[in-house]
Amino acid sequence: MIRNIIFDWSGTLVDDLPAVLKASNFVLEQSGRPAMTLPEFRAEFSLPFTQFYDRHTPEVPLPQLEAWFHAEFKRAQTSVIELPHAREFLEFCRAKKFRTFLLSTIHTDHFKVQCAVTGFDAYLDRPYTNVRDKREIIHEVLRENNLQPDETLFIGDMEHDIETARHGGIHSCAVLTGYNTLEQLRAARPDLIVEHLDELKRVLLKNKFHLKPVEPEASVEPPLATVGALIFNVQNEVLMIRTHKWSGLWGIPGGKIKRSETALAALRRELREETGLNITDIRFVLVQDCISSKEFYRDAHFVLLNYTCKCVAKDPRVVLNEEAREFQWLKLAQAKKLKLNRPTKVLLDAVAKTPEGRVPRVPKSKIAKRKP
Repeated sequence: MIRNIIFDWSGTLVDDLPAVLKASNFVLEQSGRPAMTLPEFRAEFSLPFTQFYDRHTPEVPLPQLEAWFHAEFKRAQTSVIELPHAREFLEFCRAKKFRTFLLSTIHTDHFKVQCAVTGFDAYLDRPYTNVRDKREIIHEVLRENNLQPDETLFIGDMEHDIETARHGGIHSCAVLTGYNTLEQLRAARPDLIVEHLDELKRVLLKNKFHLKPVEPEASVEPPLATVGALIFNVQNEVLMIRTHKWSGLWGIPGGKIKRSETALAALRRELREETGLNITDIRFVLVQDCISSKEFYRDAHFVLLNYTCKCVAKDPRVVLNEEAREFQWLKLAQAKKLKLNRPTKVLLDAVAKTPEGRVPRVPKSKIAKRKP
């Protein structure tokens, strides 16, 4: 049973990636190196962070690199915000009387500044900050706090966090809210990968505070019915979004149908929640089976109901929720050139081959709702 939780900070409890990227690019530019884009940085950055400097700025002394980084980060860290579900999970830990600790590379001064805004230090029994290599002190953390390895969970967003947990002989959980991609985290082989901390909370409650079910499941989880749509604007462009849970590939917005909810009601709700858009002119395109896709962050069986639709607004303003990282409006031909998840590729191919007006409209449901 999990009784103790050790948290990483950056990418697990707070989103400091924009500030770290800005400070890292400042270091690169001062060293005569070109700045990196966000995808380039996420692919290159690793812990211990000295590995990153050894690869890109080997001729510059480490004290100088750190002086440049911390000076710029101090100016940029006003952009640091708490991640969705982080506060609720910390409150959950307190309510369930978990012992909580922090093991992070964050500089102690930056940690204090960010805690003055978030107040997250109030939820931590003891923080360990300014740690270059977490593997070197994980046994010290366990010993000093009398933590039993089989009762202790390390939550982090990077391969180094998973390696640290393995080095300490404790459980590991990777979250998709930070620096490393799904592919990188899978390669590190954590005990569990979750989209965010709220999913981890649900797992712990379902499994009676274990990472895995304590009893055999009564039956295999049935397929999940989902809805998703290719949204067109007035310029006949389609909205594409990119998420970590689909291996950083591009796709369409959508989600699960709730009990007692029609497919069309679910589609309108999911698109509004994920993009902030209201839609019209909904047309059904096809249904797909998605069974244990390696592109998705966990093993699942989905039945995908795919549609096309149009924005109600002539000048739509997309507001993404925490599930998506970025979006683009593109012509259909351009969208097909993106790195797409397979279900979206199948949908785009089907829509591209369908003559204008041939996609059938979805009739209004004539099935009356029945009271349970």
